[in-house]
Amino acid sequence: MSKKRILIVGGVAGGATCAARIRRLNEACEIIIFEMGSYVSFANCGLPYFIGDVIVEEDALLVATPALFENRFNIRVCTDTQVMSIDRENQRINVCDLKSGEQRNEHYDALVLSTGSQSVWPDIKGLDLPGVHVLRTIPDSRKIRAQLDNIERAVVMGAGYLGLELAENLTKRAVQVTVLQSSDQVMPSLDKEMAAYVAKHLRLHGLELKLSCQTSAITQNSDHSLQVSLSSGEQLNVDAVMISIGVKPRAELAIQAGLEVGSHGGIRVNEYLQTSDPNIWAVGDVVEVKNVITNEWQLFPLAGPANKQGRLAATDIVRKKLDTIQAVPYRGVLGTTVCGLFGLTVATTGVNEKTLKQCPGIEYEKVYLHPSNHVGYYPGAKPIHIKMLYDVRNGKILGAQALGESGVARRIDVLASFIQMGGTVFDLEEAELCYAPQFGATKDPVNLAGMIAANHLRGNHPLAKWEDLADTHTQVTDEQDDVDQMLAFIMDDPYSQAQIIDVRTVTEFAGKHIPQAINIPLDSLRDRLHELSQEREIWVVCGVGQRAYNATRILQQHGFRVRNLSGGMQTYASYEE
Repeated sequence: MSKKRILIVGGVAGGATCAARIRRLNEACEIIIFEMGSYVSFANCGLPYFIGDVIVEEDALLVATPALFENRFNIRVCTDTQVMSIDRENQRINVCDLKSGEQRNEHYDALVLSTGSQSVWPDIKGLDLPGVHVLRTIPDSRKIRAQLDNIERAVVMGAGYLGLELAENLTKRAVQVTVLQSSDQVMPSLDKEMAAYVAKHLRLHGLELKLSCQTSAITQNSDHSLQVSLSSGEQLNVDAVMISIGVKPRAELAIQAGLEVGSHGGIRVNEYLQTSDPNIWAVGDVVEVKNVITNEWQLFPLAGPANKQGRLAATDIVRKKLDTIQAVPYRGVLGTTVCGLFGLTVATTGVNEKTLKQCPGIEYEKVYLHPSNHVGYYPGAKPIHIKMLYDVRNGKILGAQALGESGVARRIDVLASFIQMGGTVFDLEEAELCYAPQFGATKDPVNLAGMIAANHLRGNHPLAKWEDLADTHTQVTDEQDDVDQMLAFIMDDPYSQAQIIDVRTVTEFAGKHIPQAINIPLDSLRDRLHELSQEREIWVVCGVGQRAYNATRILQQHGFRVRNLSGGMQTYASYEE
């Protein structure tokens, strides 16, 4: 009997992983990978760092070569070969050798589509001009590197992870960079107040950021430089333009074959990565995946999920076509990401608040905290800014965002693990994590996040929302610091009856404060309770939230209605940006 043939369209993370996993599970089948490019498996996440000379040798980007697949796994790799069409009825594909132009048909028993994604290009004139680049492949990076000596100024269109990583690495090569972003924040995966920290950090390191701006055209000047015209009328003269506004699934083959495609343009697959055709699977950037928290379809084009999908699809293929092993369903994605920019680590997991606002069936709350990465008395302590979201009905963790110079990824990894296991904020406060002075504290930032949220759910720590403060007190100015004027304003405002009490020291308060706040330092709070109204709710604020929590407990036990502005003045600063 002839061998079963497994054909895989596309390599890199999903397809290459799937091929290797099939071989480890079954020695008897024939496996062929068809890759349109010249490299079957390369580290595309490393391309910005190749531009920046952090990765010096191009060969370091090659994860695996055709020779390795042939010799180690008995897998044939056909590079520079494009799959032109799929004949589902006869279970065959038509492929074209891009070097010779010759076409042939290849039969399959199982077919895997790992065609990945392609860059989204803006609908503007001038994209075909010399000096306009996109960074997706090794040849792309090679082309950019070859021109770096002639690039003094550059525009990066797009302030997502890849765009900002590219901007950082161009800066390292002494290029003056302006980043253009159509929305009003960098890193759209973050909530706006968390992205404010990132924007501030980027500006401190020399990047020019232009937010809420649209590019209308790119033209070439007489000296061969480029002019980038913005819809505002502003014009930027640069030597290069890097397009990084996003990616979309490369799903043309699937569409041609009549496979089910979702509303986001990706191939729809079941929990075993099987498409609407029982003989075809799909993995990686080309598929739509379910979010494990919202259960909604989404695109999540990252190498980590693609790798896992490749392994699980391989297991299902072997189960259905070759053997009787047990398949494992794909859970979906949490949305865990990490990025490093000029020494700042930015990481996320789960869903952000923007997403939760679109999910009316989820009742959520959020906490902010700004602990150090390890104990303050050990040299080198650095703050970590954390936002955590959780379900108020059961305490389940829904998402988290964190940024800082040290210890960020470790905390987000812990939170991601808890979310995957259905963990709650009550589990977090009891989590037993590594402690030594140089690594953490007896109350790790993860524990603290759980404690703050758990105290809220138990009723010991009512929370006020910063956006409510911003919405309801925008009329107050620094000239209204007088207590009588402040109280008069509150009485005239039917939406907010809150008294804002700042429990920091007099010196801290004088340095910066919420304009309408009254300063009653924590250590004198018990002696000044008579100054506060029992009729109106009190919102308490301090530096990062700890003193305000202590004040909240004092005031609650003296009969006041009180809420804490989570994260203190550190969070207030991010809302001000």
